[in-house]
Amino acid sequence: MSPKDVKDAKDAPPPLPEPLRVPVADSHTHLDMQSATVEESLADAAAVGVTTVVQVGCDLKGSAWAAETAAAHEAVHATVALHPNEAPRIVLGDPGGTSQPPRAGGGWSRQGARQPGGDAALDEALAEIDRLAALPQVKGVGETGLDYFRTGPEGKEAQERSFRAHIEIAKRHGKALVIHDREAHADVLRILKEEGAPERTVFHCYSGDAAMARICAEQGYFMSFAGNVTFKNAQPLRDALEVAPLELVLVETDAPFLTPAPYRGRPNAPYLIPVTLRAMAAVKGVDEDVLAEAVRANTARAFDY
Repeated sequence: MSPKDVKDAKDAPPPLPEPLRVPVADSHTHLDMQSATVEESLADAAAVGVTTVVQVGCDLKGSAWAAETAAAHEAVHATVALHPNEAPRIVLGDPGGTSQPPRAGGGWSRQGARQPGGDAALDEALAEIDRLAALPQVKGVGETGLDYFRTGPEGKEAQERSFRAHIEIAKRHGKALVIHDREAHADVLRILKEEGAPERTVFHCYSGDAAMARICAEQGYFMSFAGNVTFKNAQPLRDALEVAPLELVLVETDAPFLTPAPYRGRPNAPYLIPVTLRAMAAVKGVDEDVLAEAVRANTARAFDY
């Protein structure tokens, strides 16, 4: 095999896995960042038993796209939000070069330095998220939360203010809260306690340890596990999954990111949910059908559809 053939194979989408016998939902995906069309993504997912996806908004353009896509496709539900890294960009003007990769559906590609907008600009953006959150096809507010990996100390105030506002929006509209928590576990849990968490709260791409999983279980927070639970160095995640109550476990792709082993590094998509779910079933020591049925029911309960 030539070097080009090796590269082409590595870049190629993984094959469709064996279908699940019990249909499930992908609780967190970004169809607007994937190369396939929405119709192609949904068809591939349905072919392997992934019959529902939650399309997640991360900024104003992406949130509007999520709502429009959910309105047009019965198998899609939407969430809307300003990603934790988006709030400092609005207030401070993209300090430190924290822009994300380009997106097919809109959003985070860099178009030159963004001008600082201050608190007024953040308030204006939050008002638009509030408007979108009222739509019936929007089932959640998120992904919101805190991210201390990409945003430095100068952005923490904007992140926290945005997070608190999203919590209020979710509660007022009776929608699920979808949390992005990266290297900020203690502060996320503290703010949820201070503000009062919505009735349905989902930790997307759960990244805490077993001790934090026990805290989440006590509070009734859903924990959604992604493809990184299959990575060799992810034993703390597997330990967390092992102690997470079955009735609070969800599965997600976060596609196109976090492709599960053995396809790590290749494009992720909702049709790869069976790979992650089967690995999760092994960790939990349950039959895949048992886990799939729990995930199906949990996701519907979490997002009230």
